[in-house]
Amino acid sequence: MIGEAQRNPHWRFEDLEIWQLAADLGVAFHALAAMLEEGKLYRYAEQLRAAGLSVSNNIAEGSASPHTREFVQFLNIARRSLFEDASMLLVFQRMGILQEPQTSPLLQKADTLSRKITRFCQGLR
Repeated sequence: MIGEAQRNPHWRFEDLEIWQLAADLGVAFHALAAMLEEGKLYRYAEQLRAAGLSVSNNIAEGSASPHTREFVQFLNIARRSLFEDASMLLVFQRMGILQEPQTSPLLQKADTLSRKITRFCQGLR
């Protein structure tokens, strides 16, 4: 109808707690990537940003599958991306690029999300 405000569609994955947590982590990784870019560490920033977005994207993409088995495969890819993010944070910390106060909260949130994804998968089977 003309003149009515258009609303964005509501996607099924938006209701999933694991997607919400993944999206929040993606935002945090994006902010951290911006800090890396300030230090001219563009490739590191790009990799962190990509892996961070991969988590929520794979949850969303998998939720569109009509088959549980396929959804679980996408959730496993999301978990692997979380591990990639965790590895980067730990390596960047070893390199002195990031400090423990910057990485610890993100690592804790990634661990919590990883466990929630695992439990979610178990509930789907």
